[in-house]
Amino acid sequence: MIAIYKRELYSFFTTPIGYVYIAMFWAVSSFAFCVTTLLAGLDSNMGSYFTYELIIIALMTPLLTMRSFADERRLKTEQLLLTAPVSLPGFVGAKFLASYTMFAGTFLISCINLPIMFSYLSDYYLYHYNVVTAMGSCIALLLVGAAFISIGLLISSLTENQMVAAIGTLTASAALLGASLANNYIGFAPLRAVLRWISIYARFTGFSNGYFDVASLIYYISFALVCLFITVRVYEKRRWA
Repeated sequence: MIAIYKRELYSFFTTPIGYVYIAMFWAVSSFAFCVTTLLAGLDSNMGSYFTYELIIIALMTPLLTMRSFADERRLKTEQLLLTAPVSLPGFVGAKFLASYTMFAGTFLISCINLPIMFSYLSDYYLYHYNVVTAMGSCIALLLVGAAFISIGLLISSLTENQMVAAIGTLTASAALLGASLANNYIGFAPLRAVLRWISIYARFTGFSNGYFDVASLIYYISFALVCLFITVRVYEKRRWA
């Protein structure tokens, strides 16, 4: 498992994907931070910044996951991995951890703007923003990232075309983000309850409002584990096909 993890993590830096992801994430995240906080003045809103971060993560996660399994199928190398002395959960878990390491490392480095802001502009910003709320939002985004990456890996395991995997991941992520927004147009209460329950955005708002939502924590972790479990099942079927 460790060998596959190192191989996958190293592959991000032997191709342009890793560098493009890091550069784009930092650039867009910094722009969103400046627009929603520093340049907004009295109308600034830290909650808006983290909402934009949520959208950025949804848009950019496919860059990390689209080639994970699809590329193995295209290059006909997945059979070598399937016959390697490693379990399927270890195989899938290593790919997940490699992608998540890239995401989490990039995101946490981008968060350096938060302590800088609180340190140098504390007289104004500490009056408006709560440090605990910012930390809670960061934790929530790390959990959301795990959910999006698990979705991307599952979709990547179903195709050998990287673009199909990327578009499928983006579509699924957008659907999960927009599920709660659809409640404004649905009058059937049971369906609205289901959409609210599966919505990633609806559960994120609890953290962004300053309280640690244990139910949402369990939801994000369970969601990621279920997607990874299904990915393992896909490869179990493929191994014996």
